[in-house]
Amino acid sequence: MLHLITGILLIIGLIGTILPVVPGAPIAYIGLIVFKFSDDCTYSWLTIIVAGIFVLIGFLLDYLLPSYFTKKLGGTKYGVWGSILGLIVGLFFPPIGFIIGPFLGAFLGELLLSKSNTKSALKSAFGSFVGFMVTTGYDIILVLIFIGIFVYQLI
Repeated sequence: MLHLITGILLIIGLIGTILPVVPGAPIAYIGLIVFKFSDDCTYSWLTIIVAGIFVLIGFLLDYLLPSYFTKKLGGTKYGVWGSILGLIVGLFFPPIGFIIGPFLGAFLGELLLSKSNTKSALKSAFGSFVGFMVTTGYDIILVLIFIGIFVYQLI
């Protein structure tokens, strides 16, 4: 039964790396913890602790990198907030909305609220997009590693 629960949590976690409303890596991490109580599990609690540290790093990056890249490329708080709002609106238009939403939100936030010119608004939007893609990539790789650990344990 623990195998099934772990597998479901890992799949939900993988899906959650793409859907921002679902905390993908933390859910997958819970899957690893559940499997730790299985008789088939041979990894140590140190593995759980290290995995938890990587999940925490990912959690921090999810919130820090998009705004960092937006600001690094000349964006303002309007671009950052526009990116967040764009992401929320993008949830209603999967899967492309997850990618275009933050970009358009940052662009419109800069253009309309910050009164930036089109070139600097595009630059800011690109920063938001890069931050989002980097954090998403990190989460996907992390959850795939968790899945690899689980599969290795089953073999």
